Order: sequence, then C-alpha cells, then structure tokens
Amino acid sequence: MTDFRTPLSRARGSGAAGHGAAHWVAERVSAIALIPLSLWMVYAALVVSRTGYSGAVAFLANPVNAVLVVLVLVVSGWHMHAGARVIIEDYMHRILGRSALLVLNLFVAVLATALAVFSVLKVALGGAL
Repeated sequence: MTDFRTPLSRARGSGAAGHGAAHWVAERVSAIALIPLSLWMVYAALVVSRTGYSGAVAFLANPVNAVLVVLVLVVSGWHMHAGARVIIEDYMHRILGRSALLVLNLFVAVLATALAVFSVLKVALGGAL
C-alpha cells in the first residue's frame, strides 16, 4: 500500500506538544523586561550606596521604589527558573533525574524569590526599624 501523504502531513503531530513556543516567548519577554528594570536597579544601587542603611530604608519606603524592586525580583526569579528549566530539559536524559531537578529548580526559584520579596516588603512597610 502506498502512502499518498506529503512529508509535512506525515510529520504533523510527531513533534513537541506545542508548549515549547510559549516557553520560548516567555523567556524572551522576561529578558526584554529585565533590560529597563536592570538599568533602574543599577541606578537605585548607586543612589542607595551613598546613603547607608537609613537611606536604603528611606529609599524602600517610597512605594514606587519598593514596587520596582519587587518587580525586578519577581521577573528575575521567573527568568532564572525558565533558563535553568531549559538547561535541565536539554541536558538531563534520565527521566527520574530530570523530574527531580525540575521540581528542585521550581522550589529554589520560588523560595529565593519569596524570601527576597518578603525582605523588601518588610523594610518598605516599616518592619525593619
């Protein structure tokens, strides 16, 4: 029996489940978002480095600064998680090891981001005084 399908019709459905493009776009969006956020963060670090501890607390007491710092932390945490996920998926070939590392990657990224955001919010809301 002859298969009259084209090479494209034979190939459809045999690749990734379609989630790869969404991950790729999310990585690029987070990378683009980190460009202005990182530039602002460098500026903020230069401003805070001249003021000492009380100046840093006063800097974070400003709601705009606190929100921007939290945004930097959340976007960079997501970007770190996504990048490490791609590395694990590409280079870990054993299913059990890959699954364990993906779960560990998620826990570390969420824990680190949550602790950092909590610290900023504690200082911004007056808990550090």
